[in-house]
Amino acid sequence: MADPSSYRPKPGEIPDSPGVYRFRDEHRRVIYVGKAKSLRQRLANYFQDLAGLHPRTRSMVTTAASVEWTVVSTEVEALQLEYSWIKEYDPRFNVKYRDDKSYPYLAVTMNEEFPRVQVMRGHKRKGVRYFGPYAHAWAIRDTVDLLLRVFPVRTCSAGVFKNAARTGRPCLLGYIDKCSAPCVDRVSAEEHRELAEEFCDFMAGRTGTYLRRLEQRMAQAAEDMEYERAARLRDDIGALKKAMEKNAVVLADATDADLIAVAEDELEAAVQIFHVRGGRVRGQRGWVTDKVEEITTGALVEHALQQLYGEETGDAVPREVLVPALPDPVEPVQQWLTGRRGANVSLRVPQRGDKKALMETVQRNAQQALVLHKTKRASDLTTRSRALEEIADALGLDSAPLRIECYDVSHLQGDDVVASMVVFEDGLARKSEYRRFQIKSFAGQDDVRSMHEVITRRFRRYLAEKERTGEWTDGEAGESVAGAAPDGLTEPPENTLTDDDGRPKRFAYPPQLVVVDGGAPQVAAARRALDELGIDDIAVCGLAKRLEEVWLPGDDDPVVLPRTSEGLYLLQRVRDEAHRFAITYQRTRRAKRFRAGPLDEVPGLGETRKRALIKHFGSVKRLRSATIEQICEVPGIGRKTAEVIVAAFARAEPPAPAVNTATGEIMDDEEEPGQATGSPGEPVSAGAPDDRRGQER
Repeated sequence: MADPSSYRPKPGEIPDSPGVYRFRDEHRRVIYVGKAKSLRQRLANYFQDLAGLHPRTRSMVTTAASVEWTVVSTEVEALQLEYSWIKEYDPRFNVKYRDDKSYPYLAVTMNEEFPRVQVMRGHKRKGVRYFGPYAHAWAIRDTVDLLLRVFPVRTCSAGVFKNAARTGRPCLLGYIDKCSAPCVDRVSAEEHRELAEEFCDFMAGRTGTYLRRLEQRMAQAAEDMEYERAARLRDDIGALKKAMEKNAVVLADATDADLIAVAEDELEAAVQIFHVRGGRVRGQRGWVTDKVEEITTGALVEHALQQLYGEETGDAVPREVLVPALPDPVEPVQQWLTGRRGANVSLRVPQRGDKKALMETVQRNAQQALVLHKTKRASDLTTRSRALEEIADALGLDSAPLRIECYDVSHLQGDDVVASMVVFEDGLARKSEYRRFQIKSFAGQDDVRSMHEVITRRFRRYLAEKERTGEWTDGEAGESVAGAAPDGLTEPPENTLTDDDGRPKRFAYPPQLVVVDGGAPQVAAARRALDELGIDDIAVCGLAKRLEEVWLPGDDDPVVLPRTSEGLYLLQRVRDEAHRFAITYQRTRRAKRFRAGPLDEVPGLGETRKRALIKHFGSVKRLRSATIEQICEVPGIGRKTAEVIVAAFARAEPPAPAVNTATGEIMDDEEEPGQATGSPGEPVSAGAPDDRRGQER
């Protein structure tokens, strides 16, 4: 625990101007980011008598080891920089709203030649129209099923669409008139796009005009005695009205607005958002967060606005945002929202009428969400705390192991030997810090030696970071889950992981406990690796699968935890997660090896040009028989590359013929596009079955 006076800036060093400040811990990891209209006044509040600070603020300043700041010109710039740094550094003491799920949207891919209606989650893509979010994916599918009767827009995947175009037969929806079947040219691309635009208009709330148009067409058909057509139009109107009933009108003036409500207590806060478009509630979402700092309702609203609109632009930011309390000051936030939308945005507290009544409904939802969350979370918090305390008592640790790392080795009869590292902090998985390793110092099956190598490599990196030498040795790093080099052998360039950037760097944060999947031999190997590196302040244990015994280094007998122990349950979860992560990586590497083909041996031939070759020739068989001149016709392929491709196919043995296992018949070798052996992203060929899954570890 640090004394804030040890790193308090000298009087006069802090400027009296807008800016953003960062508190760092002893490992240089950013633990808190804040903004201020006056840096001098704001930072002075943190360095007063500890007894006068809020308990969470006191915990933050005693965890920190330094503070730094960046001066900006305006409060809007400070708001933008604060949001960017919170997203970049993920500080542990900042309020962060995390969805308990990825909310689904109804999306229309207007960026495609034949737009498709589908359910989408995750980041929004350019050129795609989104409606929602919805609480459940089935709600989207119910709505789409009703609307396809009137707007028969394509809903099939690219593979199904191409297959229908190749065979000349539409899918089932095309036969039952719930798709206009552009795949078989029943409608042109222009006509299908008009259908998609009408679908979007209806979902955007412009329903009255379209319903009146259908009613006029129905009346005209009845007048012309086209009763079957009139009946279809009548059913279409009924389907549209049924879809509209799912979203009742809540604001009579067809307002586009987002309503945000906050329910809070001393420890936690729940946020609920209603998305109103065209006067109807089109989506709902909510978050719950721990209040790790002393914060007002207006500040909670400001953080919620950053979370909601930090990556949105244009119409995704509505004209009106209604909140329970305004941020202080409100002008920078309103200017920031206006900049995101590109037009004026009204940020205000509703005072009367329909909007205030709807806000009360949103507030009740937030209150119920907080009560439900606390009911579920109370036992969870108690259980996790008890589990960590039981582990500390059983292993003789000085304190509860707040950070646990677990390692497992996986292979298939000695091939594709890999290892995993999973991280649990405060009893919860921290997947962003998972790592994967390839065993490179030897070949074959030796779990003990593999464990020694992995522990050595991981903590050698920790020592390098601790000493801040900046030396990153190629071939020593595990592979990050996201953004790592494909072969897991190299690290990013040094300038992306400088000592002063504050990001939680790979292997830079030490655990209090290392858990290995195995018994006494694996534990001894891990302890020996740490001793060789001179590390004696990290505890080690192993969890053997057979009897779920906990092994400690140098002990002849294991520690046996009761079967009902929460500590044993947590260790089992950590071990099982490490095993899952390792075996998934091992299967991925093995599948990649089985899918390898002659094109993979051509130096400099990336995935894009491989796809271009397969698309041009239709299959690997045709590519195999092509001449150098024919290969040169593919865009991006020069003569030298074509010669190397021909030479690679000449060296490779021809694939074994595919056999129909039901009849024994040797099937024709004319592969369809996407079935060619060796093309990127394809399944394993029929000639290379993998029947050894039961023998993998």
